[in-house]
Amino acid sequence: MSKRLSSKFKIDRRLGVNLWGKAKSAFNKRNYGPGQHGQNRGKPTDYGVQLRAKQKLKGVYGNVSEKQLRKYYAEAIRRKGDSSENLVGILECRLDSIVYRLKFVPSVFAARQFVSHGHVTVNGKKVNIPSYMVKVGDEIAVRNKAKEMAFVIEAQAATDREVPDYLELDAKELKGKFIRIPKLADIPYATQMEPNLVIEFYSR
Repeated sequence: MSKRLSSKFKIDRRLGVNLWGKAKSAFNKRNYGPGQHGQNRGKPTDYGVQLRAKQKLKGVYGNVSEKQLRKYYAEAIRRKGDSSENLVGILECRLDSIVYRLKFVPSVFAARQFVSHGHVTVNGKKVNIPSYMVKVGDEIAVRNKAKEMAFVIEAQAATDREVPDYLELDAKELKGKFIRIPKLADIPYATQMEPNLVIEFYSR
């Protein structure tokens, strides 16, 4: 479980965005930083802009650790093609990300906990590692004992987000398939992500 579960929406005010597009976000009421100097922020430096982009990307995936993000960066620049596209593609391959995108749970934080508690299978085998990297063609499913959980039912019924087209959902059976690795434009972020700045941050 994330250490920031109880105060996750405070991240929105600190970063100056509504990361998940939630109505209950504190940023919707006070769209400035916390603290007595929150409304008087100066113009950020190039380093500050890159750091903010990195914090946003870490935050939107449930506060991915620095060690993990550096590992994903190394893999992104190793692969052929656009490194920033590779980076978000890798992040979307995480099992907790896919569980959230399939609307099995209401939030990325709930997805991490849901996977950790052993409620998800990949190709019929239980996987309890949120950072597990799902491969194209893999089938992800909710285990039978978890299908009747109230928040799973509520998440499926929610209309505030849709399952992206790089995933295939069988809502009746609560299972899905990872069709392809998405590009940045395919990912339904609630606010603009700038993975190119994250690549620049780590390339310094």
